[in-house]
Amino acid sequence: MLFNLLAENAENTGSPLATYIMLGAIVVIFIVMMVFSRRSQKKKQDEITNMLNAIKPGNKVKTIGGICGVVVELCKEDNTFVLETGTEASGKSYLKFDMQAIYQTDAKVENATATETPATEEPFEGETVETEQPAEAVETVEEKKENE
Repeated sequence: MLFNLLAENAENTGSPLATYIMLGAIVVIFIVMMVFSRRSQKKKQDEITNMLNAIKPGNKVKTIGGICGVVVELCKEDNTFVLETGTEASGKSYLKFDMQAIYQTDAKVENATATETPATEEPFEGETVETEQPAEAVETVEEKKENE
């Protein structure tokens, strides 16, 4: 269908240049769509990886099969975890899953920017800044008071 449109365009205009321009525009649009699609897929994959890395024993998870429970043990070598389901009254059971089976969790992902220390701010004009003195300086001030 696309080639029929291009052929009709070339016949109507009499110039193959218009056909090449239209074909080039279609190729550019296709490439741009692929780039944006890849970026969104990579972002989603990074979020999933961060979520899986944040899981620790004690976190509640839901698997892709719909099984809900609490993570009891993680095995990073095998990329698996042990899930505890049930209650004391009904009886507990332990199931071993692959980490990729996790669909949802209550684990919080720590941001790298949240752990950084904030930069010190400059005081405004007229504002006094109290700083702590080292213990040696405090002792020397006390000694001076005693000597007076």
